[in-house]
Amino acid sequence: MKVTQHLWFEKDMEAAIDFYTSLIPGSSVHWVSAVPADNPSGPAGSVRIGSFTLGDQRYMAIEAGPLDPFNHSFSVMVECETQADIDRLWDALKEGGSIEQCGWLKDRWGLSWQITPKRLGELMNDPDRDKAKRVAEAMLKMVKLDIAGLEAAARAG
Repeated sequence: MKVTQHLWFEKDMEAAIDFYTSLIPGSSVHWVSAVPADNPSGPAGSVRIGSFTLGDQRYMAIEAGPLDPFNHSFSVMVECETQADIDRLWDALKEGGSIEQCGWLKDRWGLSWQITPKRLGELMNDPDRDKAKRVAEAMLKMVKLDIAGLEAAARAG
């Protein structure tokens, strides 16, 4: 069995998947094509589909006009090793979108992303639960997550 996330775009699917795969190392677009038959979303050739990989995750996408908009029920979480990676992804994805609390943002297509440092998970799972609480409280006050700020909260005890 294979599991693949599937994204429905109203428009600009190819631009979105080209953008996403340019940001995440190890990503690629496998193929993009038009549906060759008439279908509920339009005549033959009007609906486009594509296959791509982001990091180690498989995705399919469809551009078939309006349906349900993306929402917070589905997000793409990217775990970053460095603050430079967080900053680079954050700056690119927020362009034309909107930023939110706790490392969340929506890109220009409305897709939700969580840009998180790997270190956050390590600190939140520390056996010292007071340290983990300080880190969680610091994270909850952040918009873009800051590794140095999380580390400072961990040491504050």
